[in-house]
Amino acid sequence: MESFDHPAIAKVAATLAEAGQHRAAAGIRILPAEVRTAVQAAEALGVEVGAIANSLVFKAVFPGRTAPLLALTSGAHRADTGRLAELAGATAVEKADPGFVKEHTGQVIGGVAPVGHPAPIETIVDTALEGYGEIWAAAGHAKSVFPTSFAELVALTGGRAAEVGT
Repeated sequence: MESFDHPAIAKVAATLAEAGQHRAAAGIRILPAEVRTAVQAAEALGVEVGAIANSLVFKAVFPGRTAPLLALTSGAHRADTGRLAELAGATAVEKADPGFVKEHTGQVIGGVAPVGHPAPIETIVDTALEGYGEIWAAAGHAKSVFPTSFAELVALTGGRAAEVGT
C-alpha cells in the first residue's frame, strides 16, 4: 500500500494539511504490518506505549438519542467510561460496535484517526498525553500513524483536555 493510496489515509493527510499541521501530514508513516493496539504501535515505532494516542469511539447515550464520542487516550491506560459520560453530559457511555464506528468516522476500528471524519465528533483528549513531547496517532488505517503533540491534538480536534484514564 502506497502512503496515500488508501482513501482514509488520504483524507487524514488532507485534513492535517488543511489545518496547517504540515509536520503531521508529512510525517505519516505506513508501517509494514497492521498495528491494532497501542502496544503493537509502540513496538513498531520504538516508543513508550503511553506516547500512543488511542482513538476510541464510544456511543454516548442521552435521553432519546445517542451520539459518537471520541476519546483520545494514552496507550498506557484504559478509558473510564463513567468519567467520559460525566464529561460528555451523557447518561452513559458504551462501547461502540464496528458499524457505528465506521458510520461516524469513515474508518475501521484499529485505524481510527483523530480527524478525517464525515462530520465533527465531540472529542476528549487525555491529559496523560501531555507528558510526551511527541505522540503518535492512527492515520485512518491500521498500518498508518502520524506524529503530533498534545497541544496539536487538542487544537486539531477542537477537543477538551481532561483526565480520562484508569
